[in-house]
Amino acid sequence: MHLSHISLLNFKNYRELTLDFSPGINCFTGHNGAGKTNLLDAIHYLSFCKSYFNSFDNQNILQGEDLFVIQGIFDRNGQQEEIYCAQNRNESKQFKRNKKNYNRLSEHIGLLPVVMISPTDSELVQEGSETRRKFVDSIISQADKDYLTDLIDYNRALLQRNATLKSFFENRNWDETLMSVWDGQMVAKGREIFKKRESFTAIFTELFCRIYAEISGVRESVGLQYSSQLLDGDFEELLIKARVKDQTVQYSTTGVHKDDWLFTKDNHPVKKFASQGQQKSFIIALKLAQFFFLKNHFNTPPILLLDDMFDKLDEERVTRLAGKISGEDFGQVFITDTDTVRLEELFENREKDFVIISIRDGALQKHDYFQTGYAKK
Repeated sequence: MHLSHISLLNFKNYRELTLDFSPGINCFTGHNGAGKTNLLDAIHYLSFCKSYFNSFDNQNILQGEDLFVIQGIFDRNGQQEEIYCAQNRNESKQFKRNKKNYNRLSEHIGLLPVVMISPTDSELVQEGSETRRKFVDSIISQADKDYLTDLIDYNRALLQRNATLKSFFENRNWDETLMSVWDGQMVAKGREIFKKRESFTAIFTELFCRIYAEISGVRESVGLQYSSQLLDGDFEELLIKARVKDQTVQYSTTGVHKDDWLFTKDNHPVKKFASQGQQKSFIIALKLAQFFFLKNHFNTPPILLLDDMFDKLDEERVTRLAGKISGEDFGQVFITDTDTVRLEELFENREKDFVIISIRDGALQKHDYFQTGYAKK
């Protein structure tokens, strides 16, 4: 699968842009702020129906305009897929596949698998459990539609249970029957979510540890540990035990919405005991494990988006990473970097064709567009 064509209208800092891509490695170069990352985000939109960086769609419209449009043409198993995304201010987002609207945007998730690796992924290590849950949920949801449905239903029941707890507190009453309804819905969906997260973690951890060793080139013991309250007992019983506390704090303190994943290096927390370079290697390994998990599931490599990946990596790790993504295990790759010479040195004479596209202030520098050519055979 690969993206062959994209067109943008009023998206972020792009007033209008049309590009054709190589099925191999596509490099966007230019100064910081030129719009390289915005191109990656546009590709992410076509896969996930949303931005990787900004959850407020209206804020991705070019300043002074009323809408943005992103259109892409993908080659998927020999079939052409035309994807259309449009956002008008203060209106619902339009999303079409081959000129047909989706009934629900969740129906699109998993059709065109994409993996993004960005400096903002440092949040996986530095921030709280919600960030790591979203990461895991996004992977499983692409591979399992039922999981995504269960997750949506669970979160809906959780919101209702929390609203009920708050109402009980404010009105000084308690309705056992109503609380049992929300408990039952959370338990039914939560048990399924827990089982799939537990199974996923076992497979994913093995992939992650192997990849970390390959890109770091050093013998460091790294690990992922799934942390869930459901490991300590039956979900229904845990909810009942937590009711007194839940009534006091007016929200649900127990459930899979509290799950987390612990990241370690040499049995110590990565957040506290790993250097910046080690943390970046850890994050890249996490995202490449996501890549291979999806590749194994779909039997085709996802599109890989690498945003400023060579910063804070030593030369040896940069070379290892470039060699890995140039290999036959990977399909189409998009890379942003400020150093054109470095990209040429890294990817010429590799197995994959590559092209360099130079960007300046939301526009192409035409004298550089495709002039670097393809990898030498």
